[in-house]
Amino acid sequence: MTAKECITGRRSIRKFDDRPVPHDLLEQVIETASYAPSWKHTQITRYIAVEGEKKNALAKLTSIYPGNGVIMENAPMVVAVTIIKGRSGYERDGSFSTPKGDRWQMFDAGVASEAFCLAAYEQGLGTVIMGLFDEKEICELLEIPEDRELVALIPVGFPAESPVAPKRKAVSDLLTYQS
Repeated sequence: MTAKECITGRRSIRKFDDRPVPHDLLEQVIETASYAPSWKHTQITRYIAVEGEKKNALAKLTSIYPGNGVIMENAPMVVAVTIIKGRSGYERDGSFSTPKGDRWQMFDAGVASEAFCLAAYEQGLGTVIMGLFDEKEICELLEIPEDRELVALIPVGFPAESPVAPKRKAVSDLLTYQS
Protein backbone atom coordinates (compact mmCIF):
# COMPACT_ATOMS: atom_id res chain seq x y z
CA MET A 1 0.00 0.00 0.00
CA THR A 2 1.39 3.40 -0.96
CA ALA A 3 1.14 6.41 1.33
CA LYS A 4 -1.46 7.90 -1.02
CA GLU A 5 -3.54 4.70 -0.95
CA CYS A 6 -3.36 4.64 2.84
CA ILE A 7 -4.34 8.30 3.24
CA THR A 8 -7.12 8.27 0.65
CA GLY A 9 -8.43 4.83 1.64
CA ARG A 10 -8.73 5.32 5.39
CA ARG A 11 -12.22 6.18 6.67
CA SER A 12 -13.71 6.87 10.07
CA ILE A 13 -15.20 3.52 11.06
CA ARG A 14 -18.15 3.47 13.46
CA LYS A 15 -19.21 -0.19 13.15
CA PHE A 16 -16.94 -3.10 13.99
CA ASP A 17 -17.24 -6.87 13.88
CA ASP A 18 -16.88 -8.79 17.13
CA ARG A 19 -13.28 -10.02 16.68
CA PRO A 20 -10.93 -8.79 19.41
CA VAL A 21 -7.89 -6.76 18.43
CA PRO A 22 -4.80 -8.96 18.96
CA HIS A 23 -2.40 -7.24 21.34
CA ASP A 24 0.60 -7.97 19.11
CA LEU A 25 -1.20 -6.24 16.22
CA LEU A 26 -1.91 -3.17 18.38
CA GLU A 27 1.74 -3.11 19.44
CA GLN A 28 2.79 -3.07 15.76
CA VAL A 29 0.45 -0.12 15.18
CA ILE A 30 1.92 1.76 18.15
CA GLU A 31 5.46 1.00 16.99
CA THR A 32 4.67 2.50 13.57
CA ALA A 33 2.84 5.49 15.09
CA SER A 34 5.87 6.21 17.30
CA TYR A 35 7.57 7.57 14.17
CA ALA A 36 5.16 10.53 14.06
CA PRO A 37 7.09 13.78 14.33
CA SER A 38 6.87 15.83 17.52
CA TRP A 39 8.15 19.13 18.90
CA LYS A 40 11.90 18.77 19.47
CA HIS A 41 11.34 14.99 19.36
CA THR A 42 9.62 15.12 22.76
CA GLN A 43 7.34 12.16 21.89
CA ILE A 44 4.72 13.22 24.45
CA THR A 45 1.89 11.01 23.19
CA ARG A 46 0.92 7.98 25.29
CA TYR A 47 -1.78 5.40 24.56
CA ILE A 48 -4.04 3.43 26.90
CA ALA A 49 -5.80 0.40 25.36
CA VAL A 50 -9.14 -0.22 27.07
CA GLU A 51 -11.07 -3.48 26.69
CA GLY A 52 -13.74 -5.55 28.42
CA GLU A 53 -15.72 -4.19 31.36
CA LYS A 54 -13.65 -1.02 31.64
CA LYS A 55 -14.33 -0.28 27.94
CA ASN A 56 -18.06 -0.78 28.58
CA ALA A 57 -17.88 1.62 31.55
CA LEU A 58 -16.03 4.09 29.34
CA ALA A 59 -18.80 3.90 26.72
CA LYS A 60 -21.35 4.95 29.36
CA LEU A 61 -19.47 8.23 30.01
CA THR A 62 -20.60 9.87 26.77
CA SER A 63 -23.55 11.98 27.86
CA ILE A 64 -22.17 14.91 25.81
CA TYR A 65 -22.77 12.90 22.64
CA PRO A 66 -24.50 9.54 23.24
CA GLY A 67 -23.74 8.34 19.69
CA ASN A 68 -20.10 8.00 20.73
CA GLY A 69 -21.15 5.54 23.44
CA VAL A 70 -22.85 3.32 20.87
CA ILE A 71 -19.71 3.31 18.73
CA MET A 72 -17.52 2.47 21.73
CA GLU A 73 -19.87 -0.32 22.85
CA ASN A 74 -19.61 -1.82 19.36
CA ALA A 75 -15.79 -1.60 19.22
CA PRO A 76 -13.73 -4.36 20.83
CA MET A 77 -11.18 -1.79 22.05
CA VAL A 78 -10.93 1.93 22.71
CA VAL A 79 -7.55 3.62 22.76
CA ALA A 80 -7.27 6.70 24.96
CA VAL A 81 -4.74 9.16 23.57
CA THR A 82 -2.97 11.17 26.26
CA ILE A 83 -0.08 13.61 26.31
CA ILE A 84 2.55 14.42 28.89
CA LYS A 85 1.90 18.06 29.84
CA GLY A 86 4.49 20.82 29.83
CA ARG A 87 6.99 19.47 27.29
CA SER A 88 5.87 20.21 23.74
CA GLY A 89 6.36 23.87 22.88
CA TYR A 90 8.45 24.54 25.99
CA GLU A 91 12.11 25.30 26.64
CA ARG A 92 14.00 23.49 29.40
CA ASP A 93 13.46 26.45 31.75
CA GLY A 94 9.66 26.09 31.39
CA SER A 95 9.15 29.12 29.16
CA PHE A 96 7.29 28.85 25.87
CA SER A 97 9.36 28.54 22.70
CA THR A 98 6.88 30.39 20.46
CA PRO A 99 3.82 32.64 20.86
CA LYS A 100 1.69 29.51 20.31
CA GLY A 101 2.38 28.54 23.94
CA ASP A 102 1.25 25.06 24.89
CA ARG A 103 -0.83 24.57 21.72
CA TRP A 104 2.05 22.56 20.22
CA GLN A 105 1.12 19.64 22.46
CA MET A 106 -2.29 19.33 20.79
CA PHE A 107 -0.63 19.58 17.39
CA ASP A 108 1.73 16.74 18.36
CA ALA A 109 -1.18 14.66 19.68
CA GLY A 110 -3.10 15.21 16.44
CA VAL A 111 -0.16 14.16 14.30
CA ALA A 112 0.38 11.07 16.48
CA SER A 113 -3.33 10.19 16.41
CA GLU A 114 -3.48 10.33 12.62
CA ALA A 115 -0.26 8.27 12.38
CA PHE A 116 -1.94 5.74 14.70
CA CYS A 117 -5.09 5.63 12.52
CA LEU A 118 -3.12 5.24 9.29
CA ALA A 119 -0.94 2.48 10.79
CA ALA A 120 -4.09 0.72 12.03
CA TYR A 121 -5.68 0.99 8.58
CA GLU A 122 -2.60 -0.53 6.98
CA GLN A 123 -3.01 -3.51 9.35
CA GLY A 124 -6.69 -3.96 8.43
CA LEU A 125 -8.14 -2.19 11.47
CA GLY A 126 -10.74 0.57 11.51
CA THR A 127 -10.67 3.64 13.74
CA VAL A 128 -12.51 6.87 14.44
CA ILE A 129 -11.10 9.78 16.46
CA MET A 130 -13.52 11.12 19.09
CA GLY A 131 -13.26 14.36 21.01
CA LEU A 132 -16.67 14.65 22.70
CA PHE A 133 -16.61 12.98 26.11
CA ASP A 134 -16.67 13.75 29.83
CA GLU A 135 -12.95 14.30 30.33
CA LYS A 136 -13.03 14.46 34.14
CA GLU A 137 -14.98 11.21 34.57
CA ILE A 138 -12.92 9.36 31.97
CA CYS A 139 -9.65 10.52 33.53
CA GLU A 140 -10.87 9.17 36.87
CA LEU A 141 -11.99 5.86 35.36
CA LEU A 142 -8.69 5.37 33.51
CA GLU A 143 -6.62 6.72 36.42
CA ILE A 144 -4.79 9.17 34.17
CA PRO A 145 -2.04 10.86 36.20
CA GLU A 146 -2.04 14.62 36.85
CA ASP A 147 0.97 15.15 34.56
CA ARG A 148 -1.02 13.88 31.59
CA GLU A 149 -3.95 15.21 29.59
CA LEU A 150 -6.61 13.16 27.82
CA VAL A 151 -6.80 14.31 24.19
CA ALA A 152 -8.95 11.83 22.28
CA LEU A 153 -10.62 8.42 22.33
CA ILE A 154 -10.14 6.11 19.35
CA PRO A 155 -12.40 3.06 19.02
CA VAL A 156 -10.43 0.33 17.22
CA GLY A 157 -11.47 -2.93 15.61
CA PHE A 158 -12.00 -4.84 12.42
CA PRO A 159 -14.43 -2.83 10.25
CA ALA A 160 -17.98 -4.06 9.73
CA GLU A 161 -18.62 -1.28 7.20
CA SER A 162 -16.95 0.33 4.19
CA PRO A 163 -18.05 3.97 4.09
CA VAL A 164 -17.71 5.95 0.88
CA ALA A 165 -15.35 8.91 0.99
CA PRO A 166 -17.12 12.22 1.53
CA LYS A 167 -16.68 14.87 -1.16
CA ARG A 168 -13.39 16.74 -0.88
CA LYS A 169 -12.72 20.39 -1.57
CA ALA A 170 -10.85 21.18 -4.78
CA VAL A 171 -7.11 21.82 -4.51
CA SER A 172 -7.80 25.34 -5.76
CA ASP A 173 -9.92 25.93 -2.62
CA LEU A 174 -7.22 24.57 -0.31
CA LEU A 175 -4.03 26.00 -1.81
CA THR A 176 -2.79 29.47 -2.62
CA TYR A 177 0.62 30.58 -3.89
CA GLN A 178 2.51 33.73 -2.99
CA SER A 179 5.74 35.14 -4.34
